[in-house]
Amino acid sequence: MKHDEFIGQVQARGKLDSRGQAERVTRSVLETIGERIPDGLADNLAAQLPHEIGEHLRRTVEPDKHGTGEHLDLKEFVSRVEAKSGLDRPQAVYATRVVWEVTSEATQGSVMTKVRDALPPDVREIVTAGSTGNVDVRT
Repeated sequence: MKHDEFIGQVQARGKLDSRGQAERVTRSVLETIGERIPDGLADNLAAQLPHEIGEHLRRTVEPDKHGTGEHLDLKEFVSRVEAKSGLDRPQAVYATRVVWEVTSEATQGSVMTKVRDALPPDVREIVTAGSTGNVDVRT
């Protein structure tokens, strides 16, 4: 999947007003995922995405560290996406679902399964719900 197609899909499925907003949402979600998963896994995922998009996952890499892998619960995960994107909480949850769905479609092999498995169960439930799924979030 090419960069423009990826962002276009996020914009359309996320019902976002502009490509700029879709870019910001994509960056917000992928940076937050990158903060949560080990660096090596973030790098593997980034390698399968368009370069400009994959770099959002790599921004969290810290030199001389073995991996970020912060322990973020659902509340903190969504709060970070919310703060970075400028969206309110329900929009941030939905944006996370949309970006995950498009990212899943843009990758091959088992990388997304490994990323999903690296997330805590409460975050995993949100990201795997898809853009049309129904998930009740009270964070």
